[in-house]
Formats: sequence, C-alpha cells, structure tokens
Amino acid sequence: MMAHATRIVILGAESSGKSTLAEALAGHYGTVWVPEYLREFVETRGRVPFEEDQFGIALTQLERENAQAARANRFLFCDTSPLMTAIYSRAYWNRVDAPLAALAAKHDYALTLVAAPDVPWEPDGLQRDGIERRQEVHRMVIETLDERRIPFVQVGGDLPQRLRQVRELLG
Repeated sequence: MMAHATRIVILGAESSGKSTLAEALAGHYGTVWVPEYLREFVETRGRVPFEEDQFGIALTQLERENAQAARANRFLFCDTSPLMTAIYSRAYWNRVDAPLAALAAKHDYALTLVAAPDVPWEPDGLQRDGIERRQEVHRMVIETLDERRIPFVQVGGDLPQRLRQVRELLG
C-alpha cells in the first residue's frame, strides 16, 4: 500500500505568488501540484464567477486535489482550497452559502501556508481586483485562520526566500 502524500495548502489574496510557489515547490520535491481552478473557470467562461458559481468552483478544486493526491510523491501542494473560495464569497457577497461553508469546514491539510502580499502586483485580466483588495483579502485570510484555530505559517519575500522558508519547515 502506497503512503498518502502530505497535503500542503497555500492560501492568500490575488497576486500574492501562490501559484508560483506551489509549482516551484512541486518541482523542488519532485511531485505534483494542484493549480487554482478559479483561473481556468475565468479563462474558459470569459467572466468572473457569480455567487452561485462559488460552490461548484470549490468542489471542482477539491475533486482535482483528490485526483492529484494519487499521483503525488511525498507532498501534494495545493494552490488554494475551498476555505479560500469561502473567504472570497464573504468578501464579494458578504455571505457564504451552506454547501460552500460545509466544504470549507473540512480544511484537512498537514500544513497551511499563507502567501504574504509582498510581491509586486501583477494584473491578470478579469481576475484581478486591485492592490487595495489584495490587502483586505489577506487580512480576511489571517482572521479566518485565527478564528478557526488553524495553525499557519506566513511566507514572504521573493521566490527563493519563500522556497527556503518552506524547505526549512519540510526538510
């Protein structure tokens, strides 16, 4: 029986370097990562999500994570989670519907990393709100993790600094 991969999630606001870090960590550890489905959703539909899309986005993210877990070697790096989708739902619509809240409650990761919003802002088509929203969402991420008593490590600096910080945690 093959051992299960240790799941590590990277949370953070838009343009905080989550995808870059997840991909780099997967490369460093010779494993796979789970890209953020929201990006694909926006690109394929040519629009940002509506409130009623949130649950489906979170569910697809989780399904892809579970599928990649079978292919992972030691670690599985997840670029976002249903909890992040719930935070965005609260940020945009001031509420989280019950199905999404239930998915977000199952935050089952060995390590939760939070990408600091200290990298240069990069516009990304329809998906990017602005640097002010990035700070607000970052604050919401930290508050949500604290409220739920989910331990986390914030990583910051440029990519080599972030990689070094995570390698020190994981060995």
